[in-house]
Amino acid sequence: METYEISAAADARAFEPIMLGLHELLNRLPVTARSLERRGLRIENGGVVDADYSGPVLEEVLAANETRRVTPSTGTYRGTPVVVTPVRDSAGRAIAAIGVVDVTGLFELADLMDHQWAINREVCGTDTCPVEGPRGTPGT
Repeated sequence: METYEISAAADARAFEPIMLGLHELLNRLPVTARSLERRGLRIENGGVVDADYSGPVLEEVLAANETRRVTPSTGTYRGTPVVVTPVRDSAGRAIAAIGVVDVTGLFELADLMDHQWAINREVCGTDTCPVEGPRGTPGT
């Protein structure tokens, strides 16, 4: 039986099974991963397209040890929104970073909805606004 270990020294092979599963779970959105000490992989269209990959946001997340939701200005996914988060050890140190490339705008839509709910809470005091809508029904 094969084993895979995610550590600060993990290589692309260690990430492959979990990242392929994540890729499928996210309806084949491109995904990326790397460890602190070694370059990782990039997965698109159902398979690994680069097994020696690193990107600027993966590296930034490893250095900052915090999640980033950004549109990179450099790298393979320049101009496309990404969400990258650290994988931490038991002491809370970033040992790896994994990312999703939002080629569909799905995460941007979720952010937009969060902003709408925040506005409704501020203006109306609830997530949905009881103000009469154009059809005479509340909140439309």
